[in-house]
Amino acid sequence: QVQVVESGGGLVEPGGSLRLSCAFSGGRFGSYTMGWFRRPPEKQREMVAVISSLGHPIYADSVKGRFTISRDNTRNTIDLQMNDLNPEDTAVYYCNALGAAWGQGTQVTVSS
Repeated sequence: QVQVVESGGGLVEPGGSLRLSCAFSGGRFGSYTMGWFRRPPEKQREMVAVISSLGHPIYADSVKGRFTISRDNTRNTIDLQMNDLNPEDTAVYYCNALGAAWGQGTQVTVSS
């Protein structure tokens, strides 16, 4: 059974950086497209970034140039490097193995 577990959330000031990580288990990691999604307060869940099994990324317009998604097929992990954070980035961030599993989520709060 595929499982994913996020780590790395927290509180950061505007303009700061955070790095989220997601550990994958229970399947063949290299065959999955992986993604980061988020649910801002009182809003619907939205796509942040996805990365194909071959390492090709796609970003939401709101994070282009600030966030970077990466994957390590030897460690079965994906990361999300988030720079120049602003309060609109405040959300619960979820890791997803597309079509297979969601993580429990990790809170990211951007506030002074």
